[in-house]
Amino acid sequence: QVQLVESGGGLVQPGGSLRLSCAASGGAFRRYAMGWYRQAPGKQREFVAAITSGFSPNYVDSVKGRFTISRDNAENTVYLQMNNLKPEDTARYYCNADGARFGLNNYWGQGTQVTVSS
Repeated sequence: QVQLVESGGGLVQPGGSLRLSCAASGGAFRRYAMGWYRQAPGKQREFVAAITSGFSPNYVDSVKGRFTISRDNAENTVYLQMNNLKPEDTARYYCNADGARFGLNNYWGQGTQVTVSS
């Protein structure tokens, strides 16, 4: 059983930056592809970014060039650096651990709120 705890959310003005962190425990972190998803009120949860166990990143088009995902296997943590934030980035951001490649389960954190507003 993998536990995921997100942190780093908050209120920021348009154009500002935030760094989200997701600390994992209880599993072989390096075997999981780690991802960030977000869900705005009244909308479906959507993919934001992911990084494979081999450190290959992938992003949704709307955040390319602004967000950077990274992972630290020694600290069992995945990060999402978010720059040039826009009001449409406002959402609850969820961390995901996808162990499908190694026959492991899929896990979610409880999320952290990001609000971009002036």
